[in-house]
Amino acid sequence: MTDGWFAGLDPDDTTAAAERIAGGRAESPEDWPAEAVDAGFAEDADDYYDRLHAATTAATEAAVTERERADDQQLVHAVRAMADCERTGNELAERVAEWGSSRYGEAGSGVGYARRIADGEVGADDDRSDRALRSLAEQVVDVAEETDDLRAYIERTAPAVAPNLSALAGPVLAARLISLAGGLESLAKQPSGTVQVLGAEDALFAHLRGGAPSPKHGIIFTHEYVSGTRREERGSAARALAGKLSIAARIDHYSGDRRPDLERELDERIERIRSRGGDDA
Repeated sequence: MTDGWFAGLDPDDTTAAAERIAGGRAESPEDWPAEAVDAGFAEDADDYYDRLHAATTAATEAAVTERERADDQQLVHAVRAMADCERTGNELAERVAEWGSSRYGEAGSGVGYARRIADGEVGADDDRSDRALRSLAEQVVDVAEETDDLRAYIERTAPAVAPNLSALAGPVLAARLISLAGGLESLAKQPSGTVQVLGAEDALFAHLRGGAPSPKHGIIFTHEYVSGTRREERGSAARALAGKLSIAARIDHYSGDRRPDLERELDERIERIRSRGGDDA
């Protein structure tokens, strides 16, 4: 575009102007305000800059909307919602257990106990307190079911968004890594050392401030290849896993090709680390 982003545009068509701003380019800088006035697009330089501001704002809003609707961002929202449901459900279940124990004299815990109260298996009274406790127990059950639904959505969606990352990490851990990084593109740009400690930011900052050891792993500790490896070898296992996860994220973002060899290579690497009992990373 050599005659200005505004060439041939209706001055009031902000949508078309935003598209020009987002996709246009010029070979060299020009006196664009003067050219816009000469073309009849703007009354003067101030009017030109007002219209340019409106077009750039509209282009930014469109880009943000497109990003938020991207599949990886939907996955981020889902995994964060699942975490909220898990936390809320656990807190409410603990409250139900304490309340139920004081009222019925029967100890219990978790969603299972709340479900028994909600179903009337525990507590035969029907006074105001009993009804209130049963209502709270029903909320616990509802939140637990919502958590399960979100997990099922994540397990369906993650392999489509990040097939290699999901194959290596499992859909839920893959979604959590994408969420912690802020998106698949951001994760793909992270070095493996950063991926290794995602989720351990508090420990990392404590280390950087001094007086605390460097964390060997963050959320990837939940992967069997780290948590299932002997303590003295977990650093090696975490580095090996993080390295492959980084490669998987880059492939998923930049090409989307499925690479089964990544799984085989990771399996072999972890087997060597575990069998040698040393630092093989």
